[in-house]
Amino acid sequence: MSQRNQTLGEFIIENQSSFKYTSGELSRLINSIRLAAKVVNHEVNKAGLVDIIGAAGDTNIQGEDQQKLDVYANDTFIKTMTKRNIVCGIASEEEDDFVAINSQDENHQNKYVVLIDPLDGSSNIDVNVSVGTIFSIYRRVTPVGTPVTIDDFLQKGNQQVAAGYVVYGTSTMLVYTTGHGVNGFTLNPAIGTFYLSHPNMQFPENGNIYSVNEGNYIHFPKGIKDYIKYCQMEEGDRPYTSRYIGSLVSDFHRNMIKGGIYMYPKSSKNAKGKLRLLYECNPMAFLAEQANGKASDGFTRIMDIAPTELHERVPFICGSKNMVEKAEEFMRNA
Repeated sequence: MSQRNQTLGEFIIENQSSFKYTSGELSRLINSIRLAAKVVNHEVNKAGLVDIIGAAGDTNIQGEDQQKLDVYANDTFIKTMTKRNIVCGIASEEEDDFVAINSQDENHQNKYVVLIDPLDGSSNIDVNVSVGTIFSIYRRVTPVGTPVTIDDFLQKGNQQVAAGYVVYGTSTMLVYTTGHGVNGFTLNPAIGTFYLSHPNMQFPENGNIYSVNEGNYIHFPKGIKDYIKYCQMEEGDRPYTSRYIGSLVSDFHRNMIKGGIYMYPKSSKNAKGKLRLLYECNPMAFLAEQANGKASDGFTRIMDIAPTELHERVPFICGSKNMVEKAEEFMRNA
């Protein structure tokens, strides 16, 4: 079958045998995420028409105002995955604690846990800027047949079996990996089908885009300040272009296609960093490494960090390999 016309469903079936656990559960799980993404996409794209934009009035565990679509996306993904009888637990950036899910036979037979950021960059909804969903999938570590525990979620990123994101932009794309490269699928809204549009996505080893919130420059550590100055110097192929959307999914997606580096370092305002290790950094790090990129906290590989709590934050540097290594060099020498 030609790649041009291959649907996400067909791709999942065709590549199921390359996944080391071939029971079909992971394929069903990716399919359930595909379904929930289409539902959320429909709501995101009519956000300006109905009273769904704006804050919901509650604050999530992070202390951030929840947008109405945050809550809607969170409920949609949790309900869709729960009904499919595939996962034994879900942790969401929008929930204080993980949600344990019994299998339909009530014997806790399901083997996968999902960690999800249901609507990343949702503060951009009101101004019609791209937002996204980020997901991360692990096999449980506690015995099948028992309820999930926190240990099933506090796994290093190098234990992920799949990860991906959906970007709700000028076109809607689902991008994911199961450890065999990264593939992107674009939604045809007329018929509601995702088609393989970006096979074998790769970060260029070098890029000329740097993505960081320079408004926080004064608060950044010296190594990051020095790297930003390096990016701005007129020398060789520099200065680099500064591009920062404020939606991690959008910034990552652009940099993977065009070549670039994304940075959200720690700062005097956020001593541990701002992004969440489990919901944002680990899945994006898995995708980056599968796409010939690199992800680091400035010193350590992101996927080697042992998490200690569900909503842990870490500094995050991710993107084209040579650019990340140069930023790490500045961090070491600061």
